[in-house]
Amino acid sequence: MAKGYWIAHVDVTDPVAYKEYVRLNGIAFAKFGAKFLVRGGVSELRAGRLQPRHVVIEFASYAAAKACYDSPEYQAAAKVRDTAGIVDIAIVEGYDG
Repeated sequence: MAKGYWIAHVDVTDPVAYKEYVRLNGIAFAKFGAKFLVRGGVSELRAGRLQPRHVVIEFASYAAAKACYDSPEYQAAAKVRDTAGIVDIAIVEGYDG
């Protein structure tokens, strides 16, 4: 079974609110077994336009990735997220070929 991933690009505009978002999203991520593969760090954009912070989170399956996003725990965090910055998130099925 292919894994599922969140790929996010973030521009933090309110660092205090973003810290609260990180605290809250940890509840959902623990519940759904999320594993951070990329969480900020040094990056260099080579083409196109993206927000400056990049995050890749791995889940056991695409269904688990979607369930985490839709969970009440993450939706509570998302309300804070939306005040903390500009965030683009895609949920993607991994390649299992």
